Amino acid sequence: MERIPEPEVMDSWEEASEYDAMDFTQVNQEFTEMAIELGPETGLILDAGTGTARIPILIAQRRSQWQITGIDLSANMLFIGNQNIGQAGLEQQIKLEQIDAKQLPYPDATFDMVISNSIIHHLTDPLLFFQEIQRVLKPQGGIFLRDLTRPSCETELNSLVEQYARDCNDHRKKLFRDSLKAAYTLDEIINFIESVGLENTRIYQSSDRHWTAERSYLP
Repeated sequence: MERIPEPEVMDSWEEASEYDAMDFTQVNQEFTEMAIELGPETGLILDAGTGTARIPILIAQRRSQWQITGIDLSANMLFIGNQNIGQAGLEQQIKLEQIDAKQLPYPDATFDMVISNSIIHHLTDPLLFFQEIQRVLKPQGGIFLRDLTRPSCETELNSLVEQYARDCNDHRKKLFRDSLKAAYTLDEIINFIESVGLENTRIYQSSDRHWTAERSYLP
């Protein structure tokens, strides 16, 4: 199936508030558990495409020694994210910044770990993002990235939408369908990561609709 890009930024208030209202509890919990398992005991963490900061909040509640910088291009996502952080009382541990993940302002080898959940299918040129990860990550830094994989055909696409968005309204079904169409294949992701030299990274199909790239932090 040919990739059909979608906008890089979900920036309207309606999109941001609806996204925050979606129930990603189980997915976010699983992501949190794995990030903690792969990451350092203490350190500076970058969350690229943080959205409304639900994942950083879950992580910070478990890892008080992590300082988390969450970035996103959507001002409305970040506005809701800062509200969520304030309600959780985690303002001293999580900071949000409106930054393009393809053009990071941070010095080389800044972060102990880079995490990202579902940003890459939004990107027209993911290679720029992976180059930036390679640059800002410490040599021993941890990596945990996860996103959708593009179905091979329309039949597979329809099956995934029916299985995972059956009870959603038409708008949310369309969002999921569009995201699957915009996703990259596992082979494409492997090529991106290998081409920028992110060594010792395990890249694999982690569900019927996701790929994962992971590397444990080495002290």
